[in-house]
Amino acid sequence: MAKAKQQNYLHGAAIMTAGVIIMKILGALYKIPLGNMLGDDGYGLFLQAYYVYSLFLTLATAGFPVALSRMISAAQTRGLQMQARRTYRVAWWTFFVLGAVCSTVMFVFPDWLANTLINSPDAAFSIQALAPAVLLCCVTATYRGLTQGYGNMTPTTISQILEVLAKVAAGLALAAYLIKAGYDKPVAVAGAIFGVTVGSLAALLYMLIYKMRNYRFDSVAQPDVPESAGTIFKNLLSIGIPIALGSVALSLINLIDAGLCMTRLQSAVGYTYSHAKTLYGVYGKAQTLFNLPAAFITPLTVSIVPAISAKLVMNARGEAGKISEDSLRIAMAIALPMGVGLAVLCEPIMNVIYPNAHESGPLLLCLLGVASVFVCFSLMSTAVLQATGKERLTLYSIVAGGLVKITINWFIVAIPSVNIYGAAIGTICCYVTMCVLNLIFINRSFEKGLSMKNIFVRPAVPSVIMGVIALAVYYGGMMLLSSDSRIMMALVMCVAIGVAVIVYAVSVIKLRVITTEDMKLIPKGEKIAKLLHMG
Repeated sequence: MAKAKQQNYLHGAAIMTAGVIIMKILGALYKIPLGNMLGDDGYGLFLQAYYVYSLFLTLATAGFPVALSRMISAAQTRGLQMQARRTYRVAWWTFFVLGAVCSTVMFVFPDWLANTLINSPDAAFSIQALAPAVLLCCVTATYRGLTQGYGNMTPTTISQILEVLAKVAAGLALAAYLIKAGYDKPVAVAGAIFGVTVGSLAALLYMLIYKMRNYRFDSVAQPDVPESAGTIFKNLLSIGIPIALGSVALSLINLIDAGLCMTRLQSAVGYTYSHAKTLYGVYGKAQTLFNLPAAFITPLTVSIVPAISAKLVMNARGEAGKISEDSLRIAMAIALPMGVGLAVLCEPIMNVIYPNAHESGPLLLCLLGVASVFVCFSLMSTAVLQATGKERLTLYSIVAGGLVKITINWFIVAIPSVNIYGAAIGTICCYVTMCVLNLIFINRSFEKGLSMKNIFVRPAVPSVIMGVIALAVYYGGMMLLSSDSRIMMALVMCVAIGVAVIVYAVSVIKLRVITTEDMKLIPKGEKIAKLLHMG
């Protein structure tokens, strides 16, 4: 097999994070103009259809890429190349069959799914437009799981960038054409969301070519006797199913939440279908920004699974525990300032990015900014549990969090004075529940418990300092300029964000939230540490 470049877990995460930055810029070029182009109600349809797609994609893939990555990592750590090859082949056919079934259901029964799952018949066209993407993503996930199992995150990053590029180009072009041609809003939304399918095809083609060039398994220096396909399939299921059930439960909760919000806003509060769509649409716009911190955490979750698994295979539990705690600390050092920033600057962010959105947008973003911190911790803690073979425990925390969310949404969204804000409150309570349970499970998994001071307190202090200064700079600047125009608001907001970044960077270095040892694990990190005087 051709030698592909490997990276340590933070090196790989750094590469993927660089990709995330590019993807988020491209994503902003997609979702922001799309949200303004489609309006609150059209964007609401976009999100509802995407939730159905996410559920089916999760049914087909959730858990299995992680399982494949773990199994490949364990095989290559032991030098079992034939085992790695057979594992990959079994996984490929498993993913293909699951993807084909899910894509067929979405394509054949879009009306039933739109009416039954999300109580939004106008979303049927969009569900059908997304159907092929599930199969394409399933096959792509096999190639990504293979390369990640070898500690190589570069192809995943490049394929994701290509995916977003194609999605942006195709989605915006189709949406603009259909709107200009006078088609109804549901058809225009379907055109916009078809960009996801186009992007999935671009990613698959790249990963297929990369795999053929770098992971051919043609020659094996020391042939080994692999397990039978049946045994590998059984192991794949035993690892993947608990993870998949947890992810499916989370997707199902989001889907139920979408339908529940629409139902309660109409039946309990008394809003019209149109008004309910508008409120859910602006909630969706706030969610787009709320998902930003999690996007920067995901690369680290992908990188630590094979890293921790490899340490456990070598029986180095102490090193596995250190990687786990360091990852959680770094995750909080990324998530806390972003969550605080979204919360304190919620008004200018929403008004600048979505100027014509409903007035409830800023407060929704403030609440979701708080929730984003807990989302990030739940993602990272879930990855740690999955890497340590405790994937079944994550299902319990997800189900518990989901039940909390559904219960709170049922009662609080129905209060007229709260209405759509109840969905954001439910999101906070959901992820707080998941974080607490995951923390308990992780502490029981390692002999040495996690340091709460290192993980939470150290990153929280510079985040609070940053938040206070960002708030002061923004509102002070607006008072000095005595103008509330969108241009001035955007200018002052950018200045406030720039100052906040500098303040946080200085605080993190002075308080040693990120250490020199951490910096050594990322590309050019040692030089950056010297430049920043982190010694």
